[in-house]
Amino acid sequence: MKHLKRGRKLHRERDLRRALIKSLTTNLILKEKISTTLAKAKETQQKIERLVTIAKKQNLSAFRKLKEELPLKAAKKLYYQIAPMYLERKGGYTKIIKTSKRKIKDASPLVILEFVK
Repeated sequence: MKHLKRGRKLHRERDLRRALIKSLTTNLILKEKISTTLAKAKETQQKIERLVTIAKKQNLSAFRKLKEELPLKAAKKLYYQIAPMYLERKGGYTKIIKTSKRKIKDASPLVILEFVK
């Protein structure tokens, strides 16, 4: 049964799945816009929303929590540049824009994941 199970498996084992989401999250923070598949974008969006909410607290414990989850460069950018833009916003820091493009290998739909301005 699948009761109380969350998240997508993305055809990967647990460690590989966590590494994939971490790298997508880091790239989104550093580049502020990435192109990926719909399933990966939805998983990354959940992670990024939680991290921005933590960063909005703007205290030392929040910064330390970000450093645990992300590389230092991404944690600093999220804490000092991105989070202050969303202090008044209650949620919905990212958006998914569907495109007409598809991956060549398996024809899965590609989307653009970016921060809301």
